[in-house]
Amino acid sequence: MLLCSGLHHLEGLFLRGRHVAPGRWQLCISRDCSGFGMSFIQVDKDSDFPLQNLPYGVFSTKEEPRHRLGVAIGDQILDLSIIKHLFNGPALAKHQHVFDQPTLNAFMGLGRPAWSEARAFLQKLLSAGEPTLRDSTELRRRAFVPQAAATMHLPAHIGDYTDFYSSCQHATNVGIMFRGKENALMPNWLHLPVGYHGRASSVVVSGTPIRRPVGQTKPDNDKPPVFGACKRLDIELEMAFFVGPGNKFGEPIPISRAQEHIFGMVLMNDWSARDIQKWEYVPLGPFLSKSLGTTISPWVVTMDALMPFVLPNPVQDPKPLPYLQDKEPYTFDIKLFVAIKGEGMSSPTTICRSNFKHMYWTMKQQLAHHSINGCNLRPGDLLASGTISGPEPESFGSMLELSWNGTKEIPLGSGQSRKFLQDGDEVILTGYCQGNGFRVGFGQCSGKILPALSNP
Repeated sequence: MLLCSGLHHLEGLFLRGRHVAPGRWQLCISRDCSGFGMSFIQVDKDSDFPLQNLPYGVFSTKEEPRHRLGVAIGDQILDLSIIKHLFNGPALAKHQHVFDQPTLNAFMGLGRPAWSEARAFLQKLLSAGEPTLRDSTELRRRAFVPQAAATMHLPAHIGDYTDFYSSCQHATNVGIMFRGKENALMPNWLHLPVGYHGRASSVVVSGTPIRRPVGQTKPDNDKPPVFGACKRLDIELEMAFFVGPGNKFGEPIPISRAQEHIFGMVLMNDWSARDIQKWEYVPLGPFLSKSLGTTISPWVVTMDALMPFVLPNPVQDPKPLPYLQDKEPYTFDIKLFVAIKGEGMSSPTTICRSNFKHMYWTMKQQLAHHSINGCNLRPGDLLASGTISGPEPESFGSMLELSWNGTKEIPLGSGQSRKFLQDGDEVILTGYCQGNGFRVGFGQCSGKILPALSNP
């Protein structure tokens, strides 16, 4: 934890202090590269959680097992339940109770004015020049928890989870594998954001082990299906967003207002049993092959934190129908990585480098399409991007693509390679937006594969 001397800028430098012992602070100097000022909490230059980010999450500690809301800053968590009384702005003064809840749903439901007010207040509260928290030893002691001492939980109660299929490159790759180049994209794909309703109960937080599923497969087209453990367990590099305020049943969300309903984003790994999926998906789509588990990162990065990294939307041809047309940029430059650490490996190996900017359909288009039939969305609903694949082979967001349907090996180094996941493999997703001297990141989204049950 850092305490500033009260001096702000000195020829582009900040005087900062490092807490070295109770009651003792050591001054140090750090250059401000962000343009936003510095926090009195020390933040390393490669941290995902500088003052420009301030993502929300739900955590507990061994000493206090109660689930509570927190904001990540550097390697610390600011416990919002401890400082809820400080939120005295016009949008939050009468809603301080939302910071004492065990999930983010109530805060998400307040809408953009409350989100923006909270963000502005927290950036001020945590800044080097603001004494309210910086100079109160007792309040700081109660309000800050080291991330290393915390257990993270799902950030919201997820009532419903929808998975889209919005990467053109991914859809094309899979289509080529199974239908040929001439029929790679289905006729509807360029006209609407294709999606399906996933299983909310099996969405889990990063670090939760994933059990290899069992089910029906049909390895031989000329023989009956067989039952057994999945042999083609895969990852899907995705991102997802949480819905804020919902809409009334029967009243769609127009795309011009969709941004008001999007709270923030997380990393997602939508684990997939490809051999089970191949046998079950016709005619109604994925079922048991996807509901085995979906992992998300614990920190929700707000759209306000991501807007500095917005990019123009992709050119869509043919032009979508009017209810999906949107001229406002809402594509984001988020660098994404997938790594695997197999048993016996000393460190993980990166197998995929992609970017969220490769998406064809935007989040606003997904939300507008989801509600166009009057479907009522609710705070905490989770909407996912689908697998994110770029144009280069190293940017393919699934092992199905990286191994091209199991026809080639994915090298991991140290003599190891994969076509699909093995028991004991840990998959680690990371992602961040790179600013000038800082990054806005998402932390980790990880899970380790456990063997299938022998007698399910």
